[in-house]
Amino acid sequence: MKLPRQFFKPLAIGAPAPYRELPVRLERMIHFVPPHLEKMRAKVPDIARQVDVVLGNLEDAIPSDAKEAARRGFIEMAKATDFGATGLWTRINCLNSPWVLDDITEIVGEIGNKLDVIMLPKVEGAWDIHYLDQLLAQLEARHAIEKPILIHAILETAEGVKNVEEIASASPRMHGMSLGPADLAASRAMKTTRVGGGHPDYKVLADPDGDAPRMGYQQDLWHYTVGKMVDACAANGIKPFYGPFGDFADLAACESQFRNAFLQGCVGAWSLHPTQIEIAKRVFSPDPGEVAFALKILEAMPDGAGAVMIDGKMQDDATWKQAKVIVDLARIVAAKDPEMGKAYGL
Repeated sequence: MKLPRQFFKPLAIGAPAPYRELPVRLERMIHFVPPHLEKMRAKVPDIARQVDVVLGNLEDAIPSDAKEAARRGFIEMAKATDFGATGLWTRINCLNSPWVLDDITEIVGEIGNKLDVIMLPKVEGAWDIHYLDQLLAQLEARHAIEKPILIHAILETAEGVKNVEEIASASPRMHGMSLGPADLAASRAMKTTRVGGGHPDYKVLADPDGDAPRMGYQQDLWHYTVGKMVDACAANGIKPFYGPFGDFADLAACESQFRNAFLQGCVGAWSLHPTQIEIAKRVFSPDPGEVAFALKILEAMPDGAGAVMIDGKMQDDATWKQAKVIVDLARIVAAKDPEMGKAYGL
């Protein structure tokens, strides 16, 4: 294991120094764009004004014969668009694919100074992060990239979930992690073909009550994994995200799944369809009522010490910390979204 003073040294001579703290950015939704489609690339300047992150997808959902077109399309899209405060990410192909090396070398060489994050699929252990970490440093040095490109891991194998803590602490490049429920379900041999969300057969039954029908309550298939991911990310100062929700027609279920993830500690989710953008924006922005109450707590306890009664409820050091999380997020949201800023009174 590296000593702390070695951990934050560049891995190649001439590469930028790693971040000591992640940049403060609003990332409520990571909006996926298929860059091999010209009509989708044409929409990116408008999409970039609506979302927090635009991601050019090169992996799943891109046909094998369109992989190179997707890579070139992403580079073209990145060069042609002013993203402003919106993040620019790409999801490259997995490390055992024939396309990944060209994905990394061509993208960093041509648009490395505009790229914020590389999303790495099917991460199984810290060794996958170490490989990409070293390669990025070499390419950053070669192409005089001015800021380090971060790595975002997708948890979509049983091996990856088992090694989640080591993955989270593998490199100062680690930005965060996303749950990949479809591939993870296959890896675990789970009996579902859904992409995210619950399953009607995964439920608990109410106790018998004579001859009355027994009620069944659907449970969350992903609760354990999201909780484990959130703990690993929180312990290492990186960001947890819920991944995709595949049923574009069921907006209520999408919102419910996103909200469960938000309440558990996730900071955002993927949006695969325009209808999911507003859902993610609404869910991963704190409720104005919660913000108002949190501000009351901070005003009553400026230094977080002691205990006070507010609206008949005791508030102490622990609730002060919770209030600060909510208000800090509200300030970040307000800085990008003036309407939400008005709602928060900030």
